Amino acid sequence: MSNDQKHPIILAHGIARFDVLLELLKEKLKLPDTELGEHFHYFKGIKPYLELHGYKVFHPNQDFSGSVDLRSRQLKQRAEEVLSQTGAAKVHIIAHSMGGLDARHMIVDLGMADKVASLTTIGTPHRGTVLADHVLSHGGVLLMDVLKRVTNVDGFVDLTITKCEEFNRRAEDSEARNEVAYQTYASAEDFRRVFAPLIPSWLFINEHAGQNDGLVPFTSQQWTEELIASDGQRKKVSRKEFPFPADHLNQVGWWDPQEAILGFTSVIKQAANYEARIKNVYLEIAQSQS
Repeated sequence: MSNDQKHPIILAHGIARFDVLLELLKEKLKLPDTELGEHFHYFKGIKPYLELHGYKVFHPNQDFSGSVDLRSRQLKQRAEEVLSQTGAAKVHIIAHSMGGLDARHMIVDLGMADKVASLTTIGTPHRGTVLADHVLSHGGVLLMDVLKRVTNVDGFVDLTITKCEEFNRRAEDSEARNEVAYQTYASAEDFRRVFAPLIPSWLFINEHAGQNDGLVPFTSQQWTEELIASDGQRKKVSRKEFPFPADHLNQVGWWDPQEAILGFTSVIKQAANYEARIKNVYLEIAQSQS
């Protein structure tokens, strides 16, 4: 299939996208767009890399920490804009973290099953994350009440095990019957390589749910092997493991100092090589969708 015939790709970001802080820094320093650009985007350099290989790639801009209901409606609006702009019949979605939940809700609840050819999730908490449950049960509710005065934080509740289990049960029949191809990528990393700010959460999740990427248990990222409809119809979910150890930050193209290997080669070269490997994971996903 030629690249002109391929469905466009939407890269759906997770909750609390950190590159917003970089945008604020850019505005503060009054830097032109070219000074930061795609190399400081949430999906670091991935969009131009895929475009270099002939793919049409788009970014949505979902609410920073809003509910999955709100974010899924925003994702639908962006998907409809992409379909209108490109004239395509369907889109492929590659979603990271909560972006995968947004996409699943959009497909099931907002009538978009016939507009999505495939959904690939990376680091998505399909079964929730024990970290969200722990935070909310240990003073997190009070903290959220405070944060609600300045921002929407409903999305964090949607990451709890109970909320995800409820949706999984409700959505399975629809997901088993629709024509969307589902694929998951799961990763984990030893805490000595995990991005330093994620070490405390890595240790907590490791104690309660096993190997993880610093925010989401490996098993939650995997979702399920098979979706079964109420009439017995079955659909396989393609479950893949990230081809090398990666934490939640690495999964979207970012190298961090914890990945450095002393005496191996220059840190700059290590960073470039590592991030190139991540870009190639996304390229392999795009090629598999063709």
